[in-house]
Amino acid sequence: MAAGQVDELRKRVNDDWERIVELLKQKIALGSVSSKGIAADHMKRSAQFVADELIKVGVDAKVVQSTNPDGSAGAWEVIGSKIVNEQAPTVLLYAHHDVQPVPDASQWDTDPFVGTEIDGRLYGRGSADDGGGIAIHSGALQALGDDLPVNIKVFIEGEEEMGSPSFIPFIESHREEFDSDVIIVADSGNWSADIPSLTTSLRGNTTLDVTVSVLGHPVHSGQFGGPILDANTLAAMLISSLYDEHGDVIVPGVASQEVVGGLQRDLDEASVRADAAVEPTYTMAGTGSLAERLWTKPSIAVIGMDVHPVEGSFNVIANQTRIRLSMRTAPGQKPQEAQQALAKYLVENAPFGAKVEVTPLDNGMGWAMDPDAEATQDALQAMKEAFGVDPVNKGEGGSIPFIPELQRIFPQAQVLVTGPEDPKANAHSPNESISLSGLHNNVIAEALLLSKLGGE
Repeated sequence: MAAGQVDELRKRVNDDWERIVELLKQKIALGSVSSKGIAADHMKRSAQFVADELIKVGVDAKVVQSTNPDGSAGAWEVIGSKIVNEQAPTVLLYAHHDVQPVPDASQWDTDPFVGTEIDGRLYGRGSADDGGGIAIHSGALQALGDDLPVNIKVFIEGEEEMGSPSFIPFIESHREEFDSDVIIVADSGNWSADIPSLTTSLRGNTTLDVTVSVLGHPVHSGQFGGPILDANTLAAMLISSLYDEHGDVIVPGVASQEVVGGLQRDLDEASVRADAAVEPTYTMAGTGSLAERLWTKPSIAVIGMDVHPVEGSFNVIANQTRIRLSMRTAPGQKPQEAQQALAKYLVENAPFGAKVEVTPLDNGMGWAMDPDAEATQDALQAMKEAFGVDPVNKGEGGSIPFIPELQRIFPQAQVLVTGPEDPKANAHSPNESISLSGLHNNVIAEALLLSKLGGE
């Protein structure tokens, strides 16, 4: 990079800072809650606002409505481009403009749809997830201006918080608008507000329903209890058999893997406990680093169970119960394989020969970055220069299925997952916020990265 480029970009971002923060505040005020209707007018206004802001920084942006797989009207998407040189590399910038709902505003310390600055953070729904991603892209493009050395394509999605049902059909029908050499997904976060990170991996996800039956109908617990266990207890026994004495998943065929790119720093157990409000007497399950357990080893959660409520219960042996299992899979394992392995285990290990039936549900593939890719090295260097400290990369235990789908459709593209969040962001929760100093450095980091990707 040219000498003094970091200082020059920092100055440009400083000069543009009032606009960037105002953009974010206006975006928060739009209340772009996609669960109220992805095709609704308020989502169209949100998309148009984002398109107008991108136009201000030189992107030829427009709003296009997607179509759901069933043919109905889908989300309002923002697509656009800025072509500087047909021979230059092309970078796709991704973020999403829809936000999570606010079920109970009384749990917030501020109005969730009024951007409010407190102690260096901006509070409001969507401030971090993913208004911050939009602000990063806008700020980086404005900072580079006529010095932008790469072609830009932009996709700002309008239904990410609803599971992106029309994402793949939309991309496949707009391949020209998405075809690129590098894809930057600004929908994750940093190790902290002061320490940047690339997201190295995302776990996959698979879901299935399990029905455990022991009787043709309920019977009296006093008359038959003892030799006949109730279906709820049998289901609990089956669930507990999925783990060894340490709390590790032991289902044959369900894979585990090491932290992608190596573990630079393990997670702090005290912080994890505080963030999740873990009971003081509880011992963390599993073996290995906390990072492995949260990022790359499988986990299984009972997310639903059909049992009689305590209120109104009576002395009867339940003949049947149904549970829903959600399994986070290792980034590199195909979720269909893990789902089949789990289903096979459940049927073959039915306690006392109870009848177990499994209904497979949704699958979402995990993702792992290429730590040796040129774009990865450029991103790490850009982050170090912008933040002034070495990055500490991290995985994510959650799933973003569209990222591996992007990789599938555009296998030649290098994918980088960045973002504006930090451990205090409270995305999806009350008092969501973004660190303004972190956002400032994120803007500089992306501007530097775009310069590096252009060979500067």
